[in-house]
Amino acid sequence: MNAPPSLRILIVDDHAIVREGLVRILEGIGRGWQVAEATTGFQALEWLRRHEATLAIVDLSMPGMSGLDLITRLRKEFPRLRVLVLSMHAEEQYALRAFQAGAHGYVTKDRAPAELVDAVAKVAGGGAYVTASLAEQVVQQLNGATAAPRHVHLSNRELEVLRRIVAGQRLCEIAEALHLSIKTISTHKRRIQDKLQLPSMAALIRYGIEHGLQEGAVER
Repeated sequence: MNAPPSLRILIVDDHAIVREGLVRILEGIGRGWQVAEATTGFQALEWLRRHEATLAIVDLSMPGMSGLDLITRLRKEFPRLRVLVLSMHAEEQYALRAFQAGAHGYVTKDRAPAELVDAVAKVAGGGAYVTASLAEQVVQQLNGATAAPRHVHLSNRELEVLRRIVAGQRLCEIAEALHLSIKTISTHKRRIQDKLQLPSMAALIRYGIEHGLQEGAVER
């Protein structure tokens, strides 16, 4: 499938350096693609209500509205919009959740620019795309070849809180980054421990490291 010739792309990522890099890549290939930027999910929704776009490239880890929440809203409000996730998370749970929310493609940020361009073209043209290293993991879990980890039972927000705990953030830092109260984050932490049957913060961190949930830096 070929991408539309007049492709309009919206990049949604809270890191300026990431957005700038993506703009250079996508506008620099000489296909005439037009690229706009949004720093938050709320800003992306407002932009899309005023402009048309073919494809949104969405990060999963953003302050305020998460990428998964944004994808869900995009699919409801803009059903014709194609959605490609570009994430630092190389753990299959994130890819599965992204597709369940309505994404059409998933690429990890460690891939070469050429793969991103290919993914954009395929998804914009009506196809689906997933980074090869993740594809096998996703299929094995879907067909039962590998057991689903316990954190499959966490909500999207709980998984985000767990990831940030494992990355070394204090509860107050998590609350500030996600625009939530300390009380709410503490409640999430307690529910995470209950669902994972883990007795302490140390056990949470150990579990997260064992399952690769600490990969990538988080915004502080």
